[in-house]
Amino acid sequence: MNLPARRRWRRVDGVLLLDKPSGITSNDALQKARRLFSAEKAGHTGTLDPMASGLLPVCFGEATKFSADLLDADKTYEATLRLGVTTTTADAEGEVLETRAVAVDEAALHGVLPRFTGPIEQVPPMYSALKRDGRPLYELARQGIEVERAARAVTIHELTLLAFAGDDVSLRVRCSKGTYIRTLAEDIGRTLGCGAHLTVLRRTGVGPLELGGARTLAEIEAVAEEAREALLLPVDTLLRGLPRVVLDEAASLRFGNGNPVDADIAGPCRVYAGDRLLGLGLGDGAGRLHPKRLVAR
Repeated sequence: MNLPARRRWRRVDGVLLLDKPSGITSNDALQKARRLFSAEKAGHTGTLDPMASGLLPVCFGEATKFSADLLDADKTYEATLRLGVTTTTADAEGEVLETRAVAVDEAALHGVLPRFTGPIEQVPPMYSALKRDGRPLYELARQGIEVERAARAVTIHELTLLAFAGDDVSLRVRCSKGTYIRTLAEDIGRTLGCGAHLTVLRRTGVGPLELGGARTLAEIEAVAEEAREALLLPVDTLLRGLPRVVLDEAASLRFGNGNPVDADIAGPCRVYAGDRLLGLGLGDGAGRLHPKRLVAR
């Protein structure tokens, strides 16, 4: 009997901009991408709901050390709302709760959207991964149990009407971390007086990273395995928004060994020896730069 060849995992360092399809979890997409690159170590920078598609930055190898730095980044989405219908999950995967007539025009939409721009408060949905007494809320929701959730402060930086046809409304949303677009859709529908739920969600940006450079799983698979690493961005892509500090040879050696060095900078920064990334540093504003996370040589 011929047994399948055992996969040989290898060290791969870099960032893949993955265009996740709808219908699979972020972890499923991550594992598929990992297998395509035979990467020993992989992680992502924040989940997308299975229903959602779009940008999922995948980190391989040394890039995983900096994946948490994008968790706090702003996100950009294109979302479609269906007016007049509310569901148990606030999206198209839930059961219909109520159907109402829609008497909304474009002027009404333009009048409502500014109320949801800027700092707002959201009550997280029951169908979420937030935990209560160690149990995800969605497990309780599936049992018909609803518990009180505290409102959380989020910020909607941009809320732009893209299209309005029939009962469907398409929006561009740029928001802070922790924002639930499903809840935003539900709240907009409630304010309009007809109810609404989310039918399509596509993430187009994570911090400075944009969907335009992303690849689908099928596109990656179509590339010869030995050529796939050319699709990856450098490890420091995740730190692009931070100031750059270049150290001389002696300081690079000290910093790379985990020791603070002299540098006139305050706050987080990306640190280099010439063009080679050493890692993430934190300047104390008093002339010392401390290593926070270092790249393996």
